Amino acid sequence: MDPLPIIDAHAHFWDLAAHTYPWLCDPELIPFRYGDYSAIRRNYLPADYRRDSQAFTITGLVHIEAEHDPADPLGETLWLEEIAGRHGLPSACVCQAWLDRADVAEVLAAQAASPLVRGIRQKPAAAADPRDARRGGPGSMDDPTWRRGYALLARHRMSFDLQTPYWHLDAARELAADFPETQVIINHTGLPADRSAEGLRAWRAALEGVAAHGNVALKISGIGLSSRPWTVADNRGVVRDAIATFGTGRCLFASNFPVDSLVADFTTIFSGYRKITRELPDQEIAALFHDNAARIYRLEGRP
Repeated sequence: MDPLPIIDAHAHFWDLAAHTYPWLCDPELIPFRYGDYSAIRRNYLPADYRRDSQAFTITGLVHIEAEHDPADPLGETLWLEEIAGRHGLPSACVCQAWLDRADVAEVLAAQAASPLVRGIRQKPAAAADPRDARRGGPGSMDDPTWRRGYALLARHRMSFDLQTPYWHLDAARELAADFPETQVIINHTGLPADRSAEGLRAWRAALEGVAAHGNVALKISGIGLSSRPWTVADNRGVVRDAIATFGTGRCLFASNFPVDSLVADFTTIFSGYRKITRELPDQEIAALFHDNAARIYRLEGRP
C-alpha cells in the first residue's frame, strides 16, 4: 500500500435500485466525453470504492453530486448521510441545487443543514464546441437569475464546484471577481479534451485568466481521452501545466471514480499522478494529494 495519505476530492456513489439518476437509468445513453459509458450503469457503493482504491491510503473522500433526480435535490444528500453513517464514507459532499430555480433559497438552506454538505455543483449552460460559445444565455454564469442564486452561497459558506469546458472560463473569471467570498473549484482540469497544440494553448490561456483570482482552485481529474487508456505520456503535460498555472497550493488530485474507470483502473490513475509529481518537495506533494482538499472542503472540522 502506498503510505501517502490521500483525500480523494471527487468521487461518486449511486444505488440505481433505490434512486433515479436519469443519465444512468434512462434507456438511452447521452452524449459523453468518454463515449459509451454503459459499463458504469450499475451500483457503485463504498465497498466497491474501497476495493478499487485498496492500493492507496485513502483518508477521506468528497462525494460530488451525481446528477440525481433533479426533482429531488435533497434525496441524494439524505441518502449519503445514511451511507456515511454505515460505511464511514463519504467524508463530505458537494450537493445538488439549481441556482436559477424559484426555490433555490429554500433548497440551499435545507442542504446547508446537512453536516456533510460543503458546497454545491450545478453545471452552467455551455456550448459543446468553442466556436459556438456565447456569453449571456439562460442558465449560463452570466444569467442574472442564475447569479442571484449564486449570490446566496456566501450566506451558507458554501463553495461552488464548477464543471464547464475551458472556453467558458472567461465567464468564471468574472464570477470569481464579482463574488470573491465564494470558493470556486474547477472540475476536471477545465476539460482539456482537445490535445492539439491549438487546443492546449487555448486551454492554458483560459486557466491563466481564471487563476488570477485567489478564490479559484483546480481539481485535477477527468483527464482521460475518449477511446484510449489513461497513460502518463498522454497526461503528464496537462498535469504539469495545471500545477504550473495554479500552483501546488490550489490544485487537488481526484479519481472521478467510477466514471474514470472507463479509461483506467484506480491504481493507474493515482500511480500516474504520483509519477508525474515525484520530483516535487514532500510538502507540495502532501498539499496536492491531501492538504488542499482538507482545507478547501473543511474536513478538519466544520466551523
